[in-house]
Amino acid sequence: MDFLWFDVQGAALWMWLTFIAIVVALLALDLGVLHKNSKEIGIRESLLMSGFYMSLGVLFSAFVWSQFGQEAGIKYLTGFVIEKSLAMDNIFVIAMIFGYFSIPRQYQHRVLLYGILGVIVLRGIMIAVGAAVVENYGWVLYLFAAFLIITGIKMLFSSSEPYDVENNPILKVLRKRLPVTERLHGERFFVRQADPATGKLKTYLTPLMLALILIEFADLVFAVDSIPAIFAITTDPFIVYTSNIFAILGLRALYFALAALIHRFAYLKYALSVVLIFIGSKIFLADMLGLAKIPPLVSLGVTLAILAAGIVGSLWATRNTPAELDGKPRA
Repeated sequence: MDFLWFDVQGAALWMWLTFIAIVVALLALDLGVLHKNSKEIGIRESLLMSGFYMSLGVLFSAFVWSQFGQEAGIKYLTGFVIEKSLAMDNIFVIAMIFGYFSIPRQYQHRVLLYGILGVIVLRGIMIAVGAAVVENYGWVLYLFAAFLIITGIKMLFSSSEPYDVENNPILKVLRKRLPVTERLHGERFFVRQADPATGKLKTYLTPLMLALILIEFADLVFAVDSIPAIFAITTDPFIVYTSNIFAILGLRALYFALAALIHRFAYLKYALSVVLIFIGSKIFLADMLGLAKIPPLVSLGVTLAILAAGIVGSLWATRNTPAELDGKPRA
């Protein structure tokens, strides 16, 4: 059994296997037991599921702490908080995609869960490549830092225009190159039906599959911001990857509670932009102060304070705003 202690990307193989086993068990429980049959997820169930996932994510920090030390545990928590916060914008995009394709709420959970499988693979590849580049070219961290600062500044001054699903280039390519049905076929991603031109049976993508692909693409775009942000905290691939996946698992579960309330977080974008600027700047600041790095506890504290200010300020400013569902006001 010595092979279980074989080093893989800075962590023993058994640690990776333990993490993968936890994620697989969670997905199997969610998709195969709790939601074997498609149903609408209510706000209460969404909050309970999210609380469960969040608790597991925080508990995993204790595991990281026990195996790698206090500093690693704090870095994991910082990455977890940053990823969960940055992914909040993704919820609005997901809601717009579901609304565009008129995906019933009872099918949305299925799409989000299958989307997690793509996230696990795609982010794993991105993080592995990023870790290899940083290990061989340390100066790349400064590029990441500069990128975060520029992205944060752009977010501060960017307009809050709605996400344009219709003109998404990926959607245009899919519709042009692949056969797609005009209507949903229950919870199916593919369907076999007769080709109008030939009469022969042909495999078609359903709008549910298009929604899944666009959500995966949106997550890939958001990962371009979030992964460099966590690399600016730590370059340990195990911490970066596990904090990413645990944060996304919980946020997808929270989607059904937040989708109708996302408009309440009016100032969250500005808080996130300040977080990105802070995370990027602290690398240059440490050099200017002659420090090896800004203490992880300071990074975590500042990040939490900025996000708390943005959330509390948003909720207070929009306390009299009516709730929305899929971009439409609710009565």
